[in-house]
Amino acid sequence: MNALLIENITKRFGDFYAVRNLSLKVPEGSIYSLLGPNGAGKTTTIRMVMNIIIPDEGSIQVLNEKMNNRMQSRVGYLPEDRGLYPKMKVGELLLFLSALKGVQKLEARNRIDAWLNRFDLASWKQKKVEELSRGMQQKIQFIATVIHQPDLIILDEPFSGLDPVNTKLFKDIMLEMKNQGRTIIFSTHRMEQVEMISDNICLINKAEMVLEGNLTQIKKQYGKNTVVLDYDGDASFIQSLPEVEKIDDYGKFMEIKLREQSDPQDLLDKAVGKIRINKFEVREPTLNAIFIEKVGETNEKYTNGH
Repeated sequence: MNALLIENITKRFGDFYAVRNLSLKVPEGSIYSLLGPNGAGKTTTIRMVMNIIIPDEGSIQVLNEKMNNRMQSRVGYLPEDRGLYPKMKVGELLLFLSALKGVQKLEARNRIDAWLNRFDLASWKQKKVEELSRGMQQKIQFIATVIHQPDLIILDEPFSGLDPVNTKLFKDIMLEMKNQGRTIIFSTHRMEQVEMISDNICLINKAEMVLEGNLTQIKKQYGKNTVVLDYDGDASFIQSLPEVEKIDDYGKFMEIKLREQSDPQDLLDKAVGKIRINKFEVREPTLNAIFIEKVGETNEKYTNGH
């Protein structure tokens, strides 16, 4: 069963297409990532799912129904534009937002205390929201998003502004919720977070879907044609080797895409003795490499007159 079913939705603002003919399915109990560069159409898609804006064409079903006020109690939504009442105290704010979601006061207090402890914010309960750092406020907004234990959780750029420790905490919580049977949809343009936790992805660029499906299967389609090379020395000669199609060079680390039928062993033989090799690994391409390739293809299509 699908937690979200989108069929051929389009949204225009004047002559500008924010989303064009998008279709996707999000299985229940999974983590699904909406990917794309800034301005690709991710937030517009999420706002259509939440019924904040209405698609010009197509249909959306959330938990097998059209989104309505009653459905709001089964959905948790963290918007890209965060917004909390700055003059309210943290505990009072969360209690107020819990009441809006239909959580009884005693149960809400218990849940709030548990979440504040989880996020190491118990000592801030009586502080005003405006006294909190941006990262702390994001944690409070996340608590408000899930306090009513929704079946479907939609997070627009949830990792924005978080340090590595809190990014890991968010990831751990998302995986726990998935294991509880909840469905999580989140948007991001940071690929490294997606590979760790996502079951399925949809890559959007310039308002259109360019890649969609199970992440493991997508990576297998590309085959093991990528060499990860950790090295010391001058590796500029690798660019001109016949086995090499493309390189992403980060200084002491390379991700090398090989040409079809090329043998990674040939590349290794030519590199030995010229540079110090700390790591040489043949594997499927990273999602970041796939992302760059697919976005590049889309941009080329538009440049050539889509």
